[in-house]
Amino acid sequence: MNTAVAVVAALLSAMSFGLASVIQQQAASEAPARESLRLRLVLDLARRPKWLTGMALVISSYILLGLALAFGPLVLVQPLAATDLLFALPLLAWRRRTPLTRQEMAGIACTAGGVAMFLTVLPSAPGGTTIPAVRDWLPVLLAISSAAVLLTETGRRSRPTTRTALYATSAALMFALLDSLTKSTAGRFRADGLGALSHWEPYSVVLVGMIGLILSQSSYQAGSLAISLPLIDTLEPMGAVLIGVAVFGEQLASSTWALAVQALGAATAVAGIVLLDRSPLGRS
Repeated sequence: MNTAVAVVAALLSAMSFGLASVIQQQAASEAPARESLRLRLVLDLARRPKWLTGMALVISSYILLGLALAFGPLVLVQPLAATDLLFALPLLAWRRRTPLTRQEMAGIACTAGGVAMFLTVLPSAPGGTTIPAVRDWLPVLLAISSAAVLLTETGRRSRPTTRTALYATSAALMFALLDSLTKSTAGRFRADGLGALSHWEPYSVVLVGMIGLILSQSSYQAGSLAISLPLIDTLEPMGAVLIGVAVFGEQLASSTWALAVQALGAATAVAGIVLLDRSPLGRS
C-alpha cells in the first residue's frame, strides 16, 4: 500500500512540475536581466498571472512529492518525479492541436523505458521511517552549499549560454537537497505530528526551497529552457538518489548485473529527458 501511494503521488507530482516549468520559463524570460539572482526577480514575477499559475502548479507538485516521500524512499520516488515532461508534452500537444514528432515520441519511450528498467531491479524498501541525525547531514549540506556558491559566482561572469547552464546546475543541486530534506521533514511529521515543528528540518525546507526557486527562475531568465530544464531534470533526481544512499542508507541494486541494468536504465532515461526538454512545445 505504501509503495502504491508513493508511485501515484510521484507521477502526479511530475505532471504538475512539468507544466509549471514551461509556464514559468515563458514568464521569467520576460523579466529584466538586472533582477537575476535577486529576490526582486521573484517579487516581480509574482505580479504576472502566468507565473502565478505556474507557481500554483509548483506548490501542488511539491505537496504531492512530500506525500510520495512520506511513503517511499528517494531511490524510488525521484526517478518517477523526473518524468515531468513525459506528461506535460502530450498535454501541450493536445491543447495546441499539434501532433507529437518522432523525436518527442522517442523521448517519451526512452524516458518511460529507462525509468522502468531502473526501478525493476530496485530492492524492496525496508519498513519504518528513517530520520537522519544532524551529523549525517553536515557533509552533504557543506558540499552542496559550496558547489552552489561556486557555480553561481562563476555564472555571473559567464556568457548567457554558460550562465544558464551553471545557474540550472546550481538549482538542480538545491532541489536535490530540498527533496531529501522534504523526506526527512515528512518522516518527522509522521513520527511526531506537530512536534516536528520543534526540529530544524521544516525550516530548512523553506530556506532551501526559496534559494532553489531564485536559482531556477534565474536560469529560466538567462536563456533557453532547452539548456536549463534538461540539467535540472537529470541532475536533481541523480543528486537526490545519491543523498538517499549516503544519508538515509537506502540501497540501489545489490548485484553486478542488476547495477548494470540500473545504469543502462538511468542512461536511457537521461537521453529521453534531454529529447523531451528540447521539444519546441515547451518553448513556444
